[in-house]
Amino acid sequence: MTATVPPWAADAAQLPYPAVFVTVSGAHLYGFASQDSDLDLRASHILPAAEVVGLRTGPGTVQKDTWHNGVELDVVSHDLLKFARLLTSRNGYVLEQLLSPLVLHTSDVHRALKDLAPGLITRYHAHHYLGFAATQLRLFGRTSELKPALYTLRVLHTGIHLMRTGMVIADLGELSDAAYVQEMIALKREAEHGAFPDAWRAPFLDNAEQLRETLEKERDRSALPGEADRAAVEALHDLVVRARLATVS
Repeated sequence: MTATVPPWAADAAQLPYPAVFVTVSGAHLYGFASQDSDLDLRASHILPAAEVVGLRTGPGTVQKDTWHNGVELDVVSHDLLKFARLLTSRNGYVLEQLLSPLVLHTSDVHRALKDLAPGLITRYHAHHYLGFAATQLRLFGRTSELKPALYTLRVLHTGIHLMRTGMVIADLGELSDAAYVQEMIALKREAEHGAFPDAWRAPFLDNAEQLRETLEKERDRSALPGEADRAAVEALHDLVVRARLATVS
């Protein structure tokens, strides 16, 4: 089950520009947040037109790292145009941010983006998950920590589910009922940087390889298209234009 988000999170995530959305990502979304886990907030904001077309342009990305109630808070927000471009670049991470069920702030533009999302998903989103899994597996090889092992399993399961259904689920506990995975999740919730039990190493590595092979097979036979729907991309363009023009006073 996805972790409960602290009630102060919405106030702590205030942005210097109007927010399209603010959602929770990271371990809280993935279903294995510990008491000392960072709180990762991901967002999109709308720069006023004057800060896009003039000499002085606003930030495409706003990022701040703070501490609140003993919890490290990591906030990253992209301007709507940058976020829209990422959405059309087969980036699974921004899909998860947009479609996260842990919503701190929403808007009409956010809802419109979510409506367009299915038309932007392709079978080649699998490459994002395969690459992310490979990175986390290398990190696990260097650290032998529980966290990168869980991230490896999480991204592979999410990618497989996406290829099969066209739907994003990021909570590992919902995606896998394997006993040792559930035990790993329980252990991770006790400590953010817990050591990985040696007894789990062999089954984990075997499972990760099996999941990687499965994701590649599901990609190759997926009913998802090879490219984003042109009508969805055009509608996304129109949405960005309308949202930007609405900032003109």
